[in-house]
Amino acid sequence: MRNPWEEISLDDYENHMSLDSVNQLQTMNAIMKAQFDDYPTETAMILGVAGGNGLEHIRTEKYRTVYGIDINEAYLEKIRERYPMLKDVLRLMCFDLTREADRLPAAELVIANLLVEYIGYQSFAKAIRQIGPKYVSCVIQVNGDKENWVSESPYLHAFDRLDEIHHQMEENALELSLGEIGYNKILRSCESLPNGKALVRLDFKRID
Repeated sequence: MRNPWEEISLDDYENHMSLDSVNQLQTMNAIMKAQFDDYPTETAMILGVAGGNGLEHIRTEKYRTVYGIDINEAYLEKIRERYPMLKDVLRLMCFDLTREADRLPAAELVIANLLVEYIGYQSFAKAIRQIGPKYVSCVIQVNGDKENWVSESPYLHAFDRLDEIHHQMEENALELSLGEIGYNKILRSCESLPNGKALVRLDFKRID
């Protein structure tokens, strides 16, 4: 059976995420600017890049290569249309991270926003081991209402099948999972969202 993310249209996803009552696309965009800027890295990898929200913050004078990984090839095609100015830096790859993590190249920084929820701690740790970054920057969604973790919107039913793969996130469990493979937490920040939800950014550094 196909992964639910292969069947969700980018329009439905982005229209839902940008609603005033959800406000995640806008919030994530601001977070990604900081993620790209905060560390002295020349290579980065975005796991779950979707339609490329935030890629406009890539500074080509800083980054030699930025990989964008997603399970949905149509999302990657939209990125190619949207960001032709990044063609010399951006490398887009269509992978299922739960099955093909061993195909991932190396990068100094991994950005994984609203990604761990859909692949689980174990698959995420396996991907990080393969990539071997010095820094890992994650954003997870914390839900006041654990039953209704997708915000109400006209696009709600586009996400019906996500229940099949969604994992409820716990900060301590993510920290423990990455600690077991040699990463220490170095930053935590939180951005409140409508409907009692929040986006929590957790950054980690490899213990050398």
